[in-house]
Amino acid sequence: MSLRPTLEFLLYQWLQAETLQQRPRFADHSRETFDAVLGTCERIAREKYAPFNRTVDTQEPHFDGEKVILPACTHDAQKAYAESGMLSAAQDYDIGGMQLPYTVEAAANSFFGLASVSIGSGLLTVGNANLLMAHGTELQKQVFALNEFSGRFSGTMCLSEPQAGSSLSDIATRAVPDGADYASDPLGPRYRLKGNKMWISAGEHELTENIIHLVLAKIPGPDGKLVPGTKGISLFIVPKKLVDTEGKLTGVRNDVALAGLNHKLGWRGTTNTLLNFGEGKYPVGGEAGAVGYLVGQPGKGLACMFHMMNEARIGVGMAATMLGLAGYYASLDYAKNRPQGRPVQGPKDGAAAVVKDAEKPPVRIIEHADVKRMLLAQKAYGEGALALNLYCARLVDEMHTGDAAAADEARLLLEVLTPIAKSWPSEWCLEANSLAIQVHGGYGYTRDFAVEQYWRDNRLNMIHEGTHGIQAMDLLGRKVLMENGRGLTLLAGRINATVQRALQVPRLAAQANALAGALQQVGAATKAAWATGQPAEALANAVPYMQAFGHTVLAWVWLDVALATLGQDEATAQPASQGRLGAAQYFFHYELPKIGAWLQVVSQRDPTCADFPEEAF
Repeated sequence: MSLRPTLEFLLYQWLQAETLQQRPRFADHSRETFDAVLGTCERIAREKYAPFNRTVDTQEPHFDGEKVILPACTHDAQKAYAESGMLSAAQDYDIGGMQLPYTVEAAANSFFGLASVSIGSGLLTVGNANLLMAHGTELQKQVFALNEFSGRFSGTMCLSEPQAGSSLSDIATRAVPDGADYASDPLGPRYRLKGNKMWISAGEHELTENIIHLVLAKIPGPDGKLVPGTKGISLFIVPKKLVDTEGKLTGVRNDVALAGLNHKLGWRGTTNTLLNFGEGKYPVGGEAGAVGYLVGQPGKGLACMFHMMNEARIGVGMAATMLGLAGYYASLDYAKNRPQGRPVQGPKDGAAAVVKDAEKPPVRIIEHADVKRMLLAQKAYGEGALALNLYCARLVDEMHTGDAAAADEARLLLEVLTPIAKSWPSEWCLEANSLAIQVHGGYGYTRDFAVEQYWRDNRLNMIHEGTHGIQAMDLLGRKVLMENGRGLTLLAGRINATVQRALQVPRLAAQANALAGALQQVGAATKAAWATGQPAEALANAVPYMQAFGHTVLAWVWLDVALATLGQDEATAQPASQGRLGAAQYFFHYELPKIGAWLQVVSQRDPTCADFPEEAF
């Protein structure tokens, strides 16, 4: 089964991506140029990524004492991706970009996630460069960001530390001015950094000439001590190899050393590292301390880094989505070709048991109702998550090219939806991968089939870029409350607009009413959670709140997709249309009813977990 028809429907029939050509930034584009980008990425993914997905899983990165060794196929894939221009696809023409809508860019990049998420396609590099374009100086943009967009350099994001994990207020990496003239360096105020960063994806490799680390560190206060909390956190550019003001390598290795490779359950083709900054292994000028250049203002590093973190969170959601779809396609193919079992028949001659006619040949397992259930679940999770992620990409385009009011609405909607765009696919497309294994039966958990790798790869995504619990607290503790709840109100308005349209379509009226009811339940639970004003009580059940919120959002997405499908009168009898309508029906019948149980504990501020005594475990 091909991803392309689903992408084209979502892009052109549902999101109306062709209307973006009416905006000055995208005026040079057409359906033909969008399709050409999709075709190029589909071809590169098919030729350079998909055949090597198992290779990078079994040939993990290893350190030979001097450098990290990756399979040749990873080098070939990275080179092909860089040469395609996709690293700078959304950038201005005058810096070598395509000025492509982010909606189309996200759709095109999905082919790489489907083919081999473990090889990767520059997600962190693009996010790193985009951050610098937003917050860096003109020279930082020229020297670092543009070389990342060209594929000459790659980028990382260095937040977590071994002792702090996701608690950024507890980071201990420190940065001190590098000499009396530190502020006069043309690349930015120059500091020396010392500390350790853990879980750094692509932190060490030989795929590019240089690696540009974006590092969070604290600048000591006047008393020489680190400022508690997040107030003292600043952001620094720390290149693996030092460069001059033209971006040329100086031949000096910065004091950034690989302390070890993390051996992971999945995503084994991507190096994941513990890095030591400033330990003295590579002293610069005879002095320990990694040279770093300040980005933005001192103490404002976290605000800058969230520019990259939010991009990465949506990217994780897309990666999880494509792994879910990869498993779905594999199990669908298996179910169509695997004969096993026979159709059930009613009892005969007064017998109470359901019987099967052993004389008849076995049927393909796709003919069994329970296998259809598992396939429909995967389709509903995977294609629904893809629609959600592309909708978020469309909001990004609205933020950057819409009028002031539309851009502000898009910003707020994206704030509310980002935790869902990251967390929902990482939970439910993982469940899709589990179902893909189940469809394969015993073969599913062997390495003879790809579905076990898809599950392993996807299990990381509930942790990548902020765990499930962190996303849930962000949603209930910040996003639905920010700006007096205006983002939640905007989202509810869009959901209600879809409900009103669907109520006019007899085939969808029941789903419309169900969605309206779900939205009311979410609104009531939000108020109930905060009724006492006590954050500990409200957030104790943040994860079930996020699960119910996410399911409500996905029901809205599916209802809107169903409306777009029924809007094509001549196409509703086609298998693809029947598939979308069936997946929507499955979601409303089997998934949306789950929100009642989730929201019950939220509304009651159930203390079972929060008050459970440690010793009772």
